[in-house]
Amino acid sequence: MYQNIFDTHSHYDDEQFNDDRDSLLAALPSRGVIAAVSCGCDLNSTETNKKLAEKYEYIYFAAGFHPENLESFSIDDLEKIKKYARHEKCVAIGEIGLDYHWMASPKETQKEFFAAQCELANELDMPVIVHDREAHADTLDILKEYRPKGVLHCFSGSAETAKEIVKMGMYIGLNGVATFKNARKSIEAAKAVPIERLVLETDCPYLAPVPHRGKRNDSSFIPFIAERLGEELGLSAQELLDITAQNAKRLYEL
Repeated sequence: MYQNIFDTHSHYDDEQFNDDRDSLLAALPSRGVIAAVSCGCDLNSTETNKKLAEKYEYIYFAAGFHPENLESFSIDDLEKIKKYARHEKCVAIGEIGLDYHWMASPKETQKEFFAAQCELANELDMPVIVHDREAHADTLDILKEYRPKGVLHCFSGSAETAKEIVKMGMYIGLNGVATFKNARKSIEAAKAVPIERLVLETDCPYLAPVPHRGKRNDSSFIPFIAERLGEELGLSAQELLDITAQNAKRLYEL
């Protein structure tokens, strides 16, 4: 059985876990999971994830506003995120960023929130967890302006973009997409950056890796990602799990 599994990005507050959340989270350590960060998308999800982190020793949480969850909030609500960020088990400001696919809010609103949350992270000396969907140029522009530390999760850009992210001192997060047949970008990104800058994630309950694609995802599926990436990087799955777990501890300062 694989050990040392660190899931840097999950959503255990999601309703897909409502029927068996506690039994699943209680079992994950016996499946090799040493840590999981459950990410907030708004105030309600951040509160739920805080409670999960208080209940389970290996669970941590991030506090922030996702670009799809801005409609009911104003910049003033970042004061509430700031309070969550002071919790001993809050390890990042996130999930934040830009999403030009769904466009739940106008681009300018998204950019305003993203920039303000980067600024907050810098003020608190905390990493950010960045969501970038079909918004590579604007995401890079804001990251270059504010220079936060953190991770670009579910990385979907080019190898060149990955290099730019790493040059800024950030990490690249790869998930189950790396196991899909059309995973060329994920593989190229993994090969293009120093291995010390790679972390693994699920984004569960979404994006389960092959052979579980289409099913509900959880942190115990990360070894399937490690096996696929390990093939490309010349490492065993366990070696990659060990390296990325250390990287994740540096990222989140644990």
